[in-house]
Amino acid sequence: MDDDWNRLDYSAANCSVARTLQIVGEKWSLLLLREAFFGLRRFADFERALGCARNLLSERLATLVEHGLLERVPYREPGQRERQEYVLTEAGLELLPAVMALLQWGDRHLADLARPPVVVRHLGCGAPVAVHLGCAAGHEHLAATDVAAFPGPGALRAA
Repeated sequence: MDDDWNRLDYSAANCSVARTLQIVGEKWSLLLLREAFFGLRRFADFERALGCARNLLSERLATLVEHGLLERVPYREPGQRERQEYVLTEAGLELLPAVMALLQWGDRHLADLARPPVVVRHLGCGAPVAVHLGCAAGHEHLAATDVAAFPGPGALRAA
């Protein structure tokens, strides 16, 4: 590790956080992912749960499909025309910890009377689920003061 690196010597143009926010950084996109994690799959169900304008909902769903976070899967109710439902892909499922971290932070800092509106539980044992920061060596529950950023293989020098 190079402890003497200067963040300002490197460009932020090649940033994974910025790229991710281009796809999911808009409120409705994250809320759509939340609802997909909670089991919704159909346009009408997303619309009902979110109260989002239909055109915005269509745009956000299309963006999430375009970037491989959701995929359209055809279904047909008896006597109805074929429609599409939206299923989380592997890439979409990988965003669960990020959405859970936002939920956990909101429960801690913004919930009415410190009472969370939703509790996510482990299906295996029923215990509440929590997101923790850990390292590859097995250290868990790391705080912001326990971590630092360093240039990676994709780091670009600032001009």
